[in-house]
Amino acid sequence: MIIPIYGYGEPVLRKVGEEISPDYPNLADIIANMYDTMYNAYGVGLAAPQVGLAIRLFVIDTEPFSDSDDLTKEEQEQLKGFKRTFINAQMLKEEGEEWGFNEGCLSIPDVREDVYRNERITIEYCDEDFNKKTEVFDGLIARVIQHEYDHIEGILFTDKISMLKKTLIKKKLQNIMEGKARPDYKMKFANKKGR
Repeated sequence: MIIPIYGYGEPVLRKVGEEISPDYPNLADIIANMYDTMYNAYGVGLAAPQVGLAIRLFVIDTEPFSDSDDLTKEEQEQLKGFKRTFINAQMLKEEGEEWGFNEGCLSIPDVREDVYRNERITIEYCDEDFNKKTEVFDGLIARVIQHEYDHIEGILFTDKISMLKKTLIKKKLQNIMEGKARPDYKMKFANKKGR
């Protein structure tokens, strides 16, 4: 089921997510709805706060990045097969050189900025069956995980850009809060008039 994505300015996007247990109500449905919602909006990741839940859960499917001509065949294959659910994730390490990439966010439609992140991460998490894993990721997969992990920590990619860039996008962010953004997917806005 496709559910509305919470837009910039919604308080839940600033909350640090709480850990959940395997008996969290309707967890399988929530995960399925998050994948449906992410695919409907042509996203590569979606975190629970973006659908109004302040819990440590996010989903990722990097396949849309796999057809980029800038990547090696090996990188394309890696991205094509990467679909994961992360529950109760904890970032253990972020290392390697920082590199820039033009990021966007389903909660902040029509805003894209270069964000610098470390190239390699070590993360501990549970999959949808609550099997605990510790894995190392790099490149674009690491970046998508870092972006979604930030969501469960109450951080948005716009927090990672310069003051000048923040000033330049201020009006766009205000428009999102007021419900004036018009993405082609369902959204819930913070200050929409007549809400």
